[in-house]
Amino acid sequence: MDTATEHRTWINLKTILKERLSITQDMADDEVIDERIRSEVEMRGATLWILMFAIFVASIGLNVNSTAVIIGAMLISPLMGPIMGIGYGAGINDFSLLRRSFVSLSFATMVGLLTSTLYFLISPLDTAHSELLARTTPTAWDVLIGLFGGLAGIVAITRKEKSNVIPGVAIATALMPPLCTAGFGLSSGNWEFFLGAFYLYTINFVFIALASFIVVRAFNVAEKKYVDPALALKAQRYIAAAVLITLLPSSYLAYRLVGEEVFKARASQFVAQAFNFKTTNVAQVKIDPKNREIKVFLIGEYVPQEKLNEIRAEMGPEGLGKASLNVYQNTNGQNIDLSKLKTGIITDLYHKSQIALQSQSKEIEALKEQLRRHDEQNTLFESVPAELKTLFPKIREAILSKSYDPAAVDENRSSTVLVLNVQAVRQLSAKERRDIEAWLKIRAKHENVLVLIR
Repeated sequence: MDTATEHRTWINLKTILKERLSITQDMADDEVIDERIRSEVEMRGATLWILMFAIFVASIGLNVNSTAVIIGAMLISPLMGPIMGIGYGAGINDFSLLRRSFVSLSFATMVGLLTSTLYFLISPLDTAHSELLARTTPTAWDVLIGLFGGLAGIVAITRKEKSNVIPGVAIATALMPPLCTAGFGLSSGNWEFFLGAFYLYTINFVFIALASFIVVRAFNVAEKKYVDPALALKAQRYIAAAVLITLLPSSYLAYRLVGEEVFKARASQFVAQAFNFKTTNVAQVKIDPKNREIKVFLIGEYVPQEKLNEIRAEMGPEGLGKASLNVYQNTNGQNIDLSKLKTGIITDLYHKSQIALQSQSKEIEALKEQLRRHDEQNTLFESVPAELKTLFPKIREAILSKSYDPAAVDENRSSTVLVLNVQAVRQLSAKERRDIEAWLKIRAKHENVLVLIR
C-alpha cells in the first residue's frame, strides 16, 4: 500500500470515528434545553407531594428490605430536576437559576429528611436490614457512579428526542435511599447512620451537578447575557464561589475515599499473603482505613512474636508503613474469646437465615390461608343441607357439592360452581325454587350456583 492510499484510509477512518462518536449531532437547540431544565427545577405543588410519596415508598422498601420497592421509589423521585438545574445554572452563568435550584434542592432535602424521619418514628419495624446498611458507608465507587450517571443524564436531556435515560440515572445514582437512611438515623438517634447516609447523598448530588456543569460548558450552551457588565461580573463571581464551595469539599472527600479503598485493598492482600500458615488460619480481618489500623484474628497453632515482628517489618515495602497491625490469637493453647470474632460468615448466615425465614413465613401464611378456606368450605357443605331443611320443610334430602364451569372464565365470573341437589317430599313451586337459589347465594357468598331439584 502506497503512502497516498494509507493517508486516504486514515482520513476515512477518522471521518467514520468522528461521525460515530459525535455527541453534538442530534443535540437540541439551546432554547429547548433551557426550557426542559428550568421546568424541572421548582419543588412545589404536585411535585412536592410526589417527592413525599416517593420518600414514603423508599422508606417502606428500606424498612422491609425490598429492593423492588426501593427501585420503584427512585423512579418516582423528582430530585434530579433541581440537581441538574444547579449544574446547568453554573454552566451558563445564570445566578438566578443557580440560586433557585439550590433553594429547591435544600427544601426538597429537608422535606425528605422530615418525611422519612416521621415514617421511621411511627414504624414498628426498627431493624437495620442490608438495604439500610448498604447506604451508610460511601465508597470511592459512589463518586464515579454519581459522576458518570450525571454525565449520562445531562447528555440525554440535551438530545432532540427524549429518552428513558433519566430513570436509569435515578436508579444508578440512588438519591432517595441514602436520604431515607439519614431519616432512619435521625429517628433512632444513630448519628453514625445519619452522617454516613447523608454523606452518600451529598456525594451523589454534587457529582451529578458537576457532570451537568462540565457537559454544558463543553457543549457551549448559550450563556446568560447581562445588560449591566458589573452585574455580569458579580454573578460570575458568585457562581465561581458556589462551584468552588461545592467542588473543594467533595474533591477532598473523593480523594479520601479513594485513599481508604486503596488502603483496604492493600491491607487485605497483605494479610492474605503474610498470614498464609499451614496450621494457623485467619478467622477474621478488621481493617480501619481512617485510623490506619489492621486487626487480624487467628485460630490454630500459636504464631511466635518474632514471626509477627517480621511480618510487621514487611508492611513498609507494601505501602502500609504508617499502619498498625494488631494480631489476636490463642495463648498457650487456650481458646480465643470467640465473642470478639464477629465474623463475616456469621453475618452472612444471619442474613441468609432471615431471607429463608421470610420465605418460609410467606409459604406458611399461604398454606394457612388454604387450610382456612378448606375448613370454611367443609363447614359450609355440612351446615347448608341442615339449614335448608329447617327453612324449607318440603325438602327431604340436600347435598351441596362443587363443580367447574369453563364458560365462566369468558364471562368474567367465578369458574367454581356450587351445585345443590335437592330431593323434595312434594313438588316445589317456581317461587320456592327462586327463594332457595337466592338463599344459597347469600348463605355461601357465591354468585355462581346451580340448584337441581328431584
